[in-house]
Amino acid sequence: MVARCICSTWTTPVSKSELAFLDTFGIFGDNNLPTTMSGRIAADVEMKDTDVMNASSSRFQGDTLPYVHKVGKPPKQDLLKEIKTALKETFLSDDPLKPFKDQPRKRKLVLGFQTLFPILEWGRDYSLTKFKGDLIAGCTIASLCIPQDIGYAKLANLDPQYGLYSSFVPPLIYAFMGSSRDIAIGPVAVVSLLLGSMLQDEIDPITHKNEYQRLAFTATFFAGITQAALGFFRLGFLIDFLSHAAIVGFMGGAAVTITLQQLKGLFGIKKFTKKTDIISVMRSVISAANHGWNWQTILIGVAFLTFLMVAKYIGKKNKKLFWLPAIAPLISVIIATFFVFITRADRNGVQIVRHIDEGINPPSVNRIFFSGTYLAKGFKIGVVAGLIALTEAVAIGRTFASMKDYQIDGNKEMVALGTMNIVGSMTSCYVATGSFSRSAVNYMAGCNTAVSNIVMSTIVMLTLLLITPLFKYTPNAILASIIISAVIGLIDFDAVVLLWKIDKFDFLACMGAFFGVVFNSVEIGLLIAVGISFAKILLQVTRPRTAVLGKIPRTSVYRNVEQYPGATRVPGVLIIRVDSAIYFSNSNYIKERILRWLTDEEEQFKNQPKVEYLIVDMSPVTDIDTSGIHALEELHSSLQKREIQLILTNPGQTVLDKLHASHCAELIGEDKIFLTVADAVLTFAPKMEQA
Repeated sequence: MVARCICSTWTTPVSKSELAFLDTFGIFGDNNLPTTMSGRIAADVEMKDTDVMNASSSRFQGDTLPYVHKVGKPPKQDLLKEIKTALKETFLSDDPLKPFKDQPRKRKLVLGFQTLFPILEWGRDYSLTKFKGDLIAGCTIASLCIPQDIGYAKLANLDPQYGLYSSFVPPLIYAFMGSSRDIAIGPVAVVSLLLGSMLQDEIDPITHKNEYQRLAFTATFFAGITQAALGFFRLGFLIDFLSHAAIVGFMGGAAVTITLQQLKGLFGIKKFTKKTDIISVMRSVISAANHGWNWQTILIGVAFLTFLMVAKYIGKKNKKLFWLPAIAPLISVIIATFFVFITRADRNGVQIVRHIDEGINPPSVNRIFFSGTYLAKGFKIGVVAGLIALTEAVAIGRTFASMKDYQIDGNKEMVALGTMNIVGSMTSCYVATGSFSRSAVNYMAGCNTAVSNIVMSTIVMLTLLLITPLFKYTPNAILASIIISAVIGLIDFDAVVLLWKIDKFDFLACMGAFFGVVFNSVEIGLLIAVGISFAKILLQVTRPRTAVLGKIPRTSVYRNVEQYPGATRVPGVLIIRVDSAIYFSNSNYIKERILRWLTDEEEQFKNQPKVEYLIVDMSPVTDIDTSGIHALEELHSSLQKREIQLILTNPGQTVLDKLHASHCAELIGEDKIFLTVADAVLTFAPKMEQA
């Protein structure tokens, strides 16, 4: 028998049993006792059992089921248009060419220069008021960066001046090309440690100092090439594969490793291990306790470390005193240097900086390895350092942009960071990026634009030209104290606790990266971080979630029965929702999991009517490939042997296109594809009622 599209009016009183039946399908709410009802069926639905249909119709007093929308074959999509849309969403999701549309040629040229150099756009509205804020911020971060740069250069096994060089040229380039108003550019602890540990694995920084510096410039060059290439080809989404949890663990582990490395300077130890793992470092520290520690050095280091930590605590508690932790490192350097000079503590074993070359950056283009055995090594180190630097800078830029409610272009940032490192490698700089501590100070000091970086760069230039000889008696212990106080903030305990509460797998990724860095090396920790991030993606793709759905009482809504314990199952119908695209990597698992759900349902509800319909809710299924199609066909075949009908609900356009193209829709039956789960239940559940 065929139920056709008809309309009728119901004026007969409704009994309680009839009302209960109607409520099963969500037709009425709490107090909506109907006096009239209109219903239609949009498409012909073939019913195998005419007696069941007649019985169901008599229950409705001659009426038919409510309107059920037919899910037909979607309009055919243009292949070229689909490819164009996919490429645009992948590489041009922010539509960067939109401002250029319908513009004259001269205007397009101007927009092109403004895109490459954002300073040409915001510079037109620059004012003296903004400059005052940038001047104060630039001076403040300069007072912080100068002592930090000297210490970070030592962390990278380079002479102190190279840290200052890296806070002179790169910030100038970024100020013209970067889109962030708040980020402060220069060397950072994690990248310095990473670069230093990877470089010394290839070349000894003491016995082959010149080759070591050349390899550092080569790595910086390729770090810049990597960053600029990712931005130019709009591949910035690749850095998102390093999950937040992995970054938290990696940064925390790096902070611990950097702190351990500074024990050499803090205790005045001369013979120290080149390894970075905690066991080797602590063995080196303990073995030097009897004859290698210097009490004057320890006194200087601990005293000023305490001062720096107290200043940091005060600045954190009172935001108006943000400048105190910013200038504390420079004050410490001045006082400690003066103290060592007047007491000549260096004669009693206190290690000092001794010499920093005067003058601005010398050119280093001819020192980059463009051939030979070190070219490949420089490329490898540069790619790794460049990606870590890029991840940190983009994260910092986005954080402060959201705080000030403006947008930054991630791909522009990558091009800007890459360009500044390429130029930096040619001017005796090593890898520079955004520093979180300096950017935070820059933000709190009231910076308005990237001019604060220009101010900082100018002060560093004056330092290189005029006052570097004054750093001769600066004790290494004070540099170690500055670095320790700076990296302590990289250990984010609150984030770790939150990871444990939210996602145990994320917590595992965090701890894996942390312990990998602390107990082995920075490279191994990074490898573990990336590996666990990919493992999580693969696990989610290959083992997607599925759920049994039930009907929320007094509605036509079907939801996960575990999330909503009050949701009721429909007798004789099993409703499964697949929460993922169906690909070759998970198609077999999804098929087998659905069949397991079916077996579990039959065993659990033996006294209930036998399952005759399996409804698969495909609302979350964004795509399906040929393996997924085959899995559906195999599922349909398995269900037929059990005399169970397969029904699909709400497949998306892409999925529906492929179902029709593969004739899978014909195999399952086009009358078995519905818009909603409620429509499918309304169509087939009357058969269950009769049963």
